[in-house]
Amino acid sequence: MVAGLLFPGGILQAHPHVFVDGGIDFVMGDENTLEALEVTWRYDEFETLYILSVYGLELTTDGGLDEPDRQKLVQKRSKWPSEFDGSAHLSADGAPVALGRPVGFDAKLVSGRLEVSFSRYLHTPVDVSIRRIEVAFYEATYFYAFSVTDRSKILGSATCDTTLTPFDPNKQDKELLSVLAELSREETPAENNVGAKFADRIALQCA
Repeated sequence: MVAGLLFPGGILQAHPHVFVDGGIDFVMGDENTLEALEVTWRYDEFETLYILSVYGLELTTDGGLDEPDRQKLVQKRSKWPSEFDGSAHLSADGAPVALGRPVGFDAKLVSGRLEVSFSRYLHTPVDVSIRRIEVAFYEATYFYAFSVTDRSKILGSATCDTTLTPFDPNKQDKELLSVLAELSREETPAENNVGAKFADRIALQCA
């Protein structure tokens, strides 16, 4: 995925820096309670090669990773920066829901792209049958551009469905778009939580 595909005319060529697609699955407990989110990222090809080079990893002849290198990658990428917000922002009736740090990290190469997955458990499970649940897929500073490309799965016995609302650049603040277009690769938008303005959003509905 490239900036020009996200934003017609290349208006955001300077920002963001990394493009990731993937999705979010919902882990349900008994009686329609949401217990955790399963998050998947697939980095763009350029970032994939950059990450592998940073760790001194080489592709096998068939374009994959041997198991020792894959385990090394899992170990290295499991060390999350304390300030990183994890890309999955959960809310119930519009109020933020606290999530634990990422756990159960795994990594593999899929068609030349690095795919990682991890779980984030709710501090307190939420009864989704009486609450309006939404996950916004973004990183606060908009250094990473996240796009939902995978249909969400419901993991558990609950009867639920999801609705994806993709980011629509035509409905955004044109002044903000212009400011982002003028940023260099070394600059970060001054607006707090600017990534939320560009988020794909997934709503969860349960019977």
